Amino acid sequence: MITVLAVQFTVAAVAPLLFRLWGRNAFYALAAVPAASFIWLLFQHGAVYSGSGAVTELIPWIPGLKLEFAFRLDPLAWVMSLLVLGVGALVLVYCARYFSKKDQDLGGFGAQLLAFAGAMFGLVVADDLLLLFIFWELTTILSYLLIGFARTRLAARRSALQALMVTTAGGLAMLVGLIMLGYSAGTYRISAIMVQAPTLVTGPDSGIVAAAVVLILVGAISKSALVPFHFWLPGAMAAPTPVSAYLHAAAMVKAGIYLVARLAPGFSETAYWQAIVLGLGLATMLVGGYRALRQTDIKLILAYGTVSQLGFLTMVVGLGTPDAALAGLAMLLAHGLFKATLFLVVGIIDHQSGTRDVRQLSGVFRSSRALGIVAGIGAASMAGVPLLAGFVAKESVLEAFVHHASAGDAWSTVVLVGIVLGSVLTFAYSARFMWGAFAVKPGVEPTPFKAVRPSFLAAPAVLSLLTIVYGMWPAPVDAWIQPYAALFAFPAPDAGTPAEQAGHLALWHGLTPALGLTALTFALGFVMHYGRTLVERAQSRVPGWIDGDRFYQLSIGALDDVAVWITGRTQRGSLYFYLSVILSMAFALPLTTMLLAGKPLPTNLYFSDPFSPLQPVVGAGIVIGALAAVKANRRFLAVLMVSVTGYGIALMFALQGAPDLALTQMLVETIILVAFVLAMRSLPAELRDRTGGRYRVVRVIIGAAFGITMVFAAIYAMGARVAAPVSLEFPRLAYEGGGGLNIVNVTLVDIRAWDTFGEISVLALAATGVASLIFVRGRGDRLRASSTIAEGSVGRQSAGDPGSREAASLAISRKFAASARDAWIVAGRTLAPERRSIIFEVVTRLIFHSLIIFSLYLLLAGHNLPGGGFAGGLTAGLALTIRYLAGGRFELREATPMGAGTLLGIGLATAAASGVVPLLLGGQVFQSAIIELWLPVFGDIKFVTSTIFDIGVYIVVVGLVLDVLRSLGSEIDEHFDEHQAEPAPDSLVEDVMAGAVSADGHEPMALSTESTVKGQG
Repeated sequence: MITVLAVQFTVAAVAPLLFRLWGRNAFYALAAVPAASFIWLLFQHGAVYSGSGAVTELIPWIPGLKLEFAFRLDPLAWVMSLLVLGVGALVLVYCARYFSKKDQDLGGFGAQLLAFAGAMFGLVVADDLLLLFIFWELTTILSYLLIGFARTRLAARRSALQALMVTTAGGLAMLVGLIMLGYSAGTYRISAIMVQAPTLVTGPDSGIVAAAVVLILVGAISKSALVPFHFWLPGAMAAPTPVSAYLHAAAMVKAGIYLVARLAPGFSETAYWQAIVLGLGLATMLVGGYRALRQTDIKLILAYGTVSQLGFLTMVVGLGTPDAALAGLAMLLAHGLFKATLFLVVGIIDHQSGTRDVRQLSGVFRSSRALGIVAGIGAASMAGVPLLAGFVAKESVLEAFVHHASAGDAWSTVVLVGIVLGSVLTFAYSARFMWGAFAVKPGVEPTPFKAVRPSFLAAPAVLSLLTIVYGMWPAPVDAWIQPYAALFAFPAPDAGTPAEQAGHLALWHGLTPALGLTALTFALGFVMHYGRTLVERAQSRVPGWIDGDRFYQLSIGALDDVAVWITGRTQRGSLYFYLSVILSMAFALPLTTMLLAGKPLPTNLYFSDPFSPLQPVVGAGIVIGALAAVKANRRFLAVLMVSVTGYGIALMFALQGAPDLALTQMLVETIILVAFVLAMRSLPAELRDRTGGRYRVVRVIIGAAFGITMVFAAIYAMGARVAAPVSLEFPRLAYEGGGGLNIVNVTLVDIRAWDTFGEISVLALAATGVASLIFVRGRGDRLRASSTIAEGSVGRQSAGDPGSREAASLAISRKFAASARDAWIVAGRTLAPERRSIIFEVVTRLIFHSLIIFSLYLLLAGHNLPGGGFAGGLTAGLALTIRYLAGGRFELREATPMGAGTLLGIGLATAAASGVVPLLLGGQVFQSAIIELWLPVFGDIKFVTSTIFDIGVYIVVVGLVLDVLRSLGSEIDEHFDEHQAEPAPDSLVEDVMAGAVSADGHEPMALSTESTVKGQG
C-alpha cells in the first residue's frame, strides 16, 4: 500500500515533464499508474478474504504521540479501492481525447488528478484517524485545484472556493471529533477503536463518544454534499467533465459515504446517529431529485441526481443492519459505474456538439447510436431497470428497508415511503436526461454532431459493460461485500436468539414487496416524465429564495460585512493603538490569573548571581540602553540603543555559562541591526509625530505594567515546578543518543529536531513573505540570468529595463576588472565615488574569507563545541553583509552564484532528507546514526548524521540573510538609482565601452551606475 501511494505521488510530481514530452498522450502514461495499482489490488484478494481478513502495513512515526503510518486493506477498503483505482484509470484514459492539443496547463491538471487518486486511495486504506484526516484534507485541496482548473472563468474560481470552504469547515469539525474519539478510546487506530466500539458507546464516556460521532458525521455530510451542504456539488460542475466523472461520481463525494460505512458497525447505535443519517439522507434524496427535474443543463441534471443518490447511499450504509450494509456497498459500486458513465457521456456530447442545453440538443441519438446506447445503459441502471447493476442494488436496498419498516415504528415507514418517492424522482430525471440529451424535439433543428472516435468512447463503454456484467452476474460482488455485512450480524438482546444475517445479491428474488415497489416507482416515474410540462409549471411557482446556494452567498456576504465592520474599528492605522491593545492583554490576562491563583512567591529569590559581580553592571547597561532608545530623537540612535540591550543580554548569557546562546544572540542582534539600518534608508532620519500629553503617561503605565507582570510571571513559573525538569536527562541523551558534547546543538538537531525543522520552515516562509512584499514579481535574481548575455551585447540592452541596466553596469565593471591587478571586489567599481570606502574594501578583502572559514568551523564543530548550523549560517551571512556594504548590490550578486530562494529550498530539502532517509532505512524520522571510522592523517573520526540536518539549517540561514540583503539592500538601492537619475540614450553604453578605457589599460575614472547607464557620471 505504501508502495502504491509512493508511486502515484511520484509520477504525479513528474507529470508536467511527461506532458512537455508527449503532450496530451501523457494521460495514457498517468493512467497506467492506477491501472497497475488496480491489478495489484486484484492480487490482494486472496490475502484480504482469507486468514485475518486484512492486509496491514505499519511504520512508526512519533510513538510518544501515538502517530504512525498505519494502513489496513480489509473488505470495505478493498471494494472502495476497486472504484477509486479502476474508475481513476479509465477517466485518465478518457482525458487523453477529451482535451485538445491546444489546452494549457495539462501537466498540472494531470498531476493533480493522479495525486487525487493517490490521496483517495490513502484515505480508504488509512487505519489511523489522524492519517485519514491528512488524506481527507489532501482530497479537499486537490479538488479545489481541479474544480478551479479554468482559472480565467469567474464561475470556476467561485465554485472551487465554495467547495473548499464548505468541505474544509466540515473537515475541521470532523478533526475535533476524531481527536475526541481517539482520546476516549486511548488509541487512534481505527481497527482497534472498532473493536472497542460496544464499550465506548455504553461506557462512562458515552456522551463524549456520541458528541465525537456527531462531529465526524458533520465532516461526512459536508464532503458528501448532504443537506444543508448540498449546494456546493452542483456548483462544482464548473470543473472539466473528467473531474466531475471521477471526483463527484466515484471518488471524493464517496469519502463521506465511506466514513459512515466505516463507523456504522460500531457506532450506529449512538444517540443521534439515526436521526442525522436517515433524516438528512432522506431530505437530500428528495431535494436532489426535485432539483434535478428543474435543470436544462444535462450535466446539472446528473449533478443534482448525484446529490439525491448520495443521500440515498447515506441512509443505506448508515442504517446499521446486515441487509442494509450489503445493499449499501452494492449500491455504492453500481452508482460509481453508472454515474461515471453518464458524466463521461456528457463530456462527449459537450465536446462534439458545443452545448449541454436540453432545449438545443436534438437528434443526437441519430448522429451517434453507440453513444446513445452507452448512455442508455447508464441511465437505465440509474433508474433501476432490470438486468443492470442499479436494479440488483436497488432491489437489495428496498428489501432492507421493507424489513426495517416491518419490524420498526412509524418513522421506519416514513423513511420507506420517502425512499419510494425518491426512487420515483430518480426514474423521472433519468428519463429527462435521456430525452434531453438524445431525443428528437419538435421545432428544434438537429444538433450538428461530430463523429465520436472509438478511443474517446472507450472509457464510458467499458463502464457500461461492467454495469451489465454486474447486473447479470452479481455473485462476485456479493462475495466481496459479505464479510463487511457480517460485521453487523450481532445477536439480539434476548439470549439464544440467532444473529441476524445478511441476504444475498441476486438478479431475481421472486415476487417480493421490493419488486412491487420497483414496479410502482417505474409507473409513477413514467407518469411524471410524461407530464413533465405540468411538473415544470408546478416547480416554477416555488419561490426562488428557497435555495441553499443563495443562503450560502447571503451568509458569506454577512460575514464579509461583519469582518469589514470589525476591521474598520480595530485596524485604525495607529501603531500606538495596536501595541496598546496587544500589551494590555499581554499583562492583564497573566496578572488576573496570578491574582486569582493566590499562590505566594517563591522564598529563595535573589537579585543577581553572587558569583558573577558583573551581572548588575550588565543589567544596568541594558536598562540604560532601553531608556536611551525611548528618549532618542533619531531613528538610527534608537535602533542602536535597542541593539545595546540585545548585546547586553548576550553578555548576560555568557556570564551565566551559556556560550552557545551568547554567540547566537550576538550574531542575531548584528544581523537585525544591519536589517534595520538598511530599511531605515527609506524612512526619515528623525522620529516625529510622537504621542504626547496624557497618551505618553498611558504608554508609560502600559509599558511598566507589562514589564513588571512578565517578571513576576517568570518568577511564578520558575517557582511552580513540582516535577523534575525533563532537561536533566539532556546531557545523557545528547552524548549517548546524539553523540555530541554540546547539549544545546544536539538538542536542536537531534532531540528536538522536529521543533527546529518547524523553525527553519518558518524562517523560509518569512523570507519569502518579505521578498514577495518587496519584489512583487520575483526575488531580484533576474540579473543573474541576464548578465550572461550582457557580456557581448551591452550596447543592445534597453536602458529602460532595470535588469538590462544592471547587467550592462556589471559587464562594464568586469571589463575594467580584467585589466586591474587585484580584481576581487569587481563590482565595487560600480559604486559612485562618494559612496566608496577604500578602508572598508581593504578590511573586507582581509576578513571575508576568514569569516566564511570560521562559519564552516562553527558548523562542523558545533556538535561538541559552541557553534552549530544556526551560528555558522549567521556568521556566513555577516560575511556577505560586509561584502555588500563594501561593493554594493552588484558585488552581492557576484558573491552569491545562487539565488536566495534556491538556497532556502536546498536547505529545507537537506534538512527534510536527513529526516526521511532514516525512515526509508527502517528507522524513525530524524533518527541519528553515529559513524566511527579511522582515516589517514585525520585519525579517529566520529561523524553523526544529524550534522546533515545542521548543514540544512546553515544553508537556510544563509538564504535568509541573503534574502534580507537583497530585499532591504539591493532593491532599495535600485529604487534610489531609478528615482535619482534619468534614463540615458541607447547609444550611451556603447560610447562608454568604446572610450572609457585608456590605452594603458587603467581606468580613467571611477564608474558608477549613474555614469555608465544613466549618463550622470
